[in-house]
Amino acid sequence: MPTRIFVTRHIPSPGIELLRSMPNIIVDVFTGSGIIPRKELLTRIVGADILLSILTDTIDADVMDAAGPSLKMIANYGVGFDNIDGAEAKKRGIIVTNAPTPESNAAVAEHTIALMFAVAKRIVETDCFLRGGNYTGWGPELLLGADICGKTLGIIGSGAIGSDVARRMKHGFDMRIVYTDLKPNPTFEAEVGAEFMSRDSVLQESDIVSLHVPLLPSTTHLIDATALAMMKPNAILINTARGAIVDTVALVDALENRIIAGAGLDVFEGEPNLARTPVLADRLRNLKNVILTPHTGSATFSARTAMSRQVVKNIEEFLAGEVPVNAVML
Repeated sequence: MPTRIFVTRHIPSPGIELLRSMPNIIVDVFTGSGIIPRKELLTRIVGADILLSILTDTIDADVMDAAGPSLKMIANYGVGFDNIDGAEAKKRGIIVTNAPTPESNAAVAEHTIALMFAVAKRIVETDCFLRGGNYTGWGPELLLGADICGKTLGIIGSGAIGSDVARRMKHGFDMRIVYTDLKPNPTFEAEVGAEFMSRDSVLQESDIVSLHVPLLPSTTHLIDATALAMMKPNAILINTARGAIVDTVALVDALENRIIAGAGLDVFEGEPNLARTPVLADRLRNLKNVILTPHTGSATFSARTAMSRQVVKNIEEFLAGEVPVNAVML
């Protein structure tokens, strides 16, 4: 009997093409625009052996029930996998994989650094100022920004992306690197001279704080009002990890009241909305000292292509009876 794979959204080449070239495989792809409607997901997944999902799909017990006992693998197209109920998958013996690649790690690291400079140099604000016809001539105090070279960068989470960001900023811009994680990372320390500290010390010491932890119960609202109050008044917060790591209410309050200088956000609580309530989203949207990008950290051709190949490789390994290298839940 052929293996049926349901794909919740078209992914960049060559993923779908590779799946369809595999023997004894039936590939069913949702071809509608945008996120698959919940009702259609519950209908289309019935009888699937493998689900290829993306981070905007909530894969919970209801989805697994709809699929039935045939579902043995959830291959997530993305680095994160917080959209999947891992406990439920484990209980049912469903293997879950993600798709990190060197290319996607590099893309997110570059995007993180771009946000640092954009916030520090007030790039969006100055662009809007100029386009609005407000520029009447050079002035010694016009739209002053912040320096980055030689300042202190705080990394919260020293995994592949956090390490990449630190490496580039240390060797490219001579930043002092401080970090926190579940435990010290000797390799990371040797590469960039990073200093291991508590979360509170990282917040207190850093001119820029960059978040690179997965979304877990222990990291939800890791950056709250208390944490933000520890940061320097001239500090910048960057989040390219997951929106709920930051308490949005507390962050908006901190930005409005200049408790910190600015923020660069690529991820949000309640995506695709900027926040969980329209009022809070409007407050965030209207701030000049925050730069917002629509979860495009890994949005480069090379990164998304590599992720496409990786998610298929995970499926190939599973079908060959192997444990995929990127298995995150067994």
